[in-house]
Amino acid sequence: MRKIYSFATLGALIAVGLCLAASSSSSSTSDVAMIGKPAPQFTLQNQDGATVNLSTFAGRIVVLEWTNPQCPYVQRHYQAHTMTNLAAKYQPQNVAWLAINSSHDVSNADMKQWATSQGISYPILNDAAGTTGHAYGATNTPEMYVIGKDGTLLYKGAIDNDRDDTLGSAKINYVDQALGEVLAGKPISVTDTKPYGCSVKYAD
Repeated sequence: MRKIYSFATLGALIAVGLCLAASSSSSSTSDVAMIGKPAPQFTLQNQDGATVNLSTFAGRIVVLEWTNPQCPYVQRHYQAHTMTNLAAKYQPQNVAWLAINSSHDVSNADMKQWATSQGISYPILNDAAGTTGHAYGATNTPEMYVIGKDGTLLYKGAIDNDRDDTLGSAKINYVDQALGEVLAGKPISVTDTKPYGCSVKYAD
């Protein structure tokens, strides 16, 4: 009886361990930013070395743009002024625009040079450690997120539906569409799309 009891106990312990592992895995998955959930908070330096906290923008709509000046897709959109024009369009409506670079080798000096060359007036945040990028589940540059006034994530995914830059007037800018709908008091019609571009150059 002692041997049977010992095996039963061992089996119970293994079962508990498996449950805990599954719980831990589920928890780590839920930590990634999700539509309808609070957007992860962060504190990062901008291109001038100043500290920027997401919490500072509480009560405002915030657009997050994952960027990398080395990425051809990012270069294409900046040559077309996609991001800068959209940021300027909604700035009078109190929409904050923040670019984030999660490349492992990025420096504030690199970001400042990029901002100057492209006429970027909004902050470019240094996430070389990749902590914020991983929290949001960012995989591509460019990749976009829209956060509501209450801090809830409203949209995540591609800037538009034109990966190959061939759609012309049929192009849909998902961020422009989402911002227009939110500001008009309407539900967002497209909340989650597949991003395209270069992979985020994380350290790990």
